[in-house]
Amino acid sequence: QVQLVESGGGLVQAGGSLRLSCAASGSTFSRNVMAWYRQAPGKQRELVARITIGFSTIYADSVRGRFTISRDNARNTLYLQMNSLKPEDTGIYYCKTHVATSGADYWGQGTQVTVSS
Repeated sequence: QVQLVESGGGLVQAGGSLRLSCAASGSTFSRNVMAWYRQAPGKQRELVARITIGFSTIYADSVRGRFTISRDNARNTLYLQMNSLKPEDTGIYYCKTHVATSGADYWGQGTQVTVSS
């Protein structure tokens, strides 16, 4: 059974930094595309960043140059380094994996990020 557990969220002032982590279990982590999504109050969930098994990355325009997604296959862990945070980055951040062998997607429970102005 695939499980994803996010951590690292919190309250930070604008201009500050946070590092999110997502610990994965239950599937071969190194073979799965991993991604971070976020959902702000009253808005739809949106893609923040994605990293492939070959370590290629894509970012939402709103975070490019400020956020960095990375993965540690030895630790089965996904990261999101967030710098120069803005109040509009506030939301619940979710980790998602796409399991190549089954075609299924799995989500973590989310971690709250709040950026004060």
